[in-house]
Amino acid sequence: MRDRAPRILYVQYTNPGAYPPLHHSARLLADAGCDVLMLGTMRRADPLRVPTHPRIQVQTMVFEPAGWRQKLHYIRFAAWIAATAVRYRPTWLYASDPLSCPVARLVSRLLRVRVVYHEHDSPAASASEGADRSLFWRTVMNARRAVGRTSEVCILPNAERAEAFRQATGRAGAVHTVWNCPMADEVSPARELATPGRLRVVYHGSIVPSRLPSSVVEALAGLPDGVTLDVVGYETVGHRGYVDSLKRRAAQLGVANRVTFVGAVARDALMRAGASYDVGLSLLPIDAADPNQRTMTGASNKPFDYLASGMALLVSDLPDWRAMFVDAGFGRSAQPESVDSVQAQLAWLLDHPRERVAMGERGRRHVLAAWNYERVFAPVMALMHADPAGARSRVARVSSPARS
Repeated sequence: MRDRAPRILYVQYTNPGAYPPLHHSARLLADAGCDVLMLGTMRRADPLRVPTHPRIQVQTMVFEPAGWRQKLHYIRFAAWIAATAVRYRPTWLYASDPLSCPVARLVSRLLRVRVVYHEHDSPAASASEGADRSLFWRTVMNARRAVGRTSEVCILPNAERAEAFRQATGRAGAVHTVWNCPMADEVSPARELATPGRLRVVYHGSIVPSRLPSSVVEALAGLPDGVTLDVVGYETVGHRGYVDSLKRRAAQLGVANRVTFVGAVARDALMRAGASYDVGLSLLPIDAADPNQRTMTGASNKPFDYLASGMALLVSDLPDWRAMFVDAGFGRSAQPESVDSVQAQLAWLLDHPRERVAMGERGRRHVLAAWNYERVFAPVMALMHADPAGARSRVARVSSPARS
């Protein structure tokens, strides 16, 4: 047993293929000599998959939509995870969403296995505060608090979320901040000067009004034909029909031929295609009510992915986004709900190709130097490869990625 490679069991009640940070951490651990087994759920025909690796296995149950059947599905899921963990005997359990917490707590108690808890999206305040009185959510939130207090390593993608997590769970030790950066080998080569008169704009991610407002499509109507928009991603359950509404608006404005909805694509294809675009959109509401939307710097992979491909950014005119991306010279900012504001910034990026390329190149180099997952995840890697006593003694400090 002592000669066996360390085994990492990933557990999430969602599709692990939809979360690039899970791809990256699993690959880094596998490259370091660990065997990785990722367990989750997935919709049929979902194109978002974990990239293949000889030391990474992925097993999923078919996703069940919300409703009473999902509660039964979750019980089957928990039993499957527990049985697999007993057979697999992991060195570490890597749980990565609130719904994985009841299972993580069960397995950690059953096998006395060390736990990493990596939360990508924090639960709504009503759920985390117990205002949702359903037995199921109370069980999930109680398990989240217990996992937060007892896990050897806790990871959040944003410093503000990390502090909120510490307060909500009562965790005494550190909560590590690991930004959702790309891998260094996903960075594109330096690009040549852009073609004048052409601006290829791209958005990737969930297609919802808060992330891709109709103002972006409407802004195209006042810009030359050389400005186009590609939308890569998927509608969420709560916004079915939004793509059709954007298509109708584009047709009304006479720009339907300049807006393309690509659908969801696997990450490797997404990153390969990045070098063909000039500007990446990463927009959020100025007065967001959702705490997750108010704390997205570092948590959103979009700007990092765009910069890795050498694109300039167009981000929301928010103080933290300006400080992180605009003041650093990686892009421009706009009021996302204002057609005039979005249009003016896209016009500037179109009319200044040399400056635009310089922004993208500046960001591309910064990703290679600092904003890559190898670097931001290194403190967690060090803890997971240390002996248990050493890991516990070092978990008293907070780790944050470099910003220089």
